[in-house]
Amino acid sequence: MNLNTARIFVRDIAQAKRFYTQTLGLKPIASSAEHGYCVFTTGGVQLVVEAVSADAPQEEQELVGRFTGLSFTVADIQQTYRSLSAAGVAFTGAPERQAWGGILATLRDPAGNELQVVQPAAT
Repeated sequence: MNLNTARIFVRDIAQAKRFYTQTLGLKPIASSAEHGYCVFTTGGVQLVVEAVSADAPQEEQELVGRFTGLSFTVADIQQTYRSLSAAGVAFTGAPERQAWGGILATLRDPAGNELQVVQPAAT
């Protein structure tokens, strides 16, 4: 098996598309404002960002604004942190070295979803 797709849920698909495209620099490969989604290429896995409407059931509402468990690998986490911070991206803290040797930082998208940027341990 291979992981093919990861999904993130937001309230405002236009705002999300701008953030993931212009701020994070992901390449959109499909989108529909009418149907409330955007698809981005992120290497080997596609990222699908989907809108949750204000009148959606509570269990769907709870999918927005949470820790996603998704991590983006970067070559220089300090530079990425400075660049994204300067662009107005909110981080939960500065990059920190982890016990396994890599360095990571957690950021929030405009919907409050938490994602991580990770610089792998030097090999």
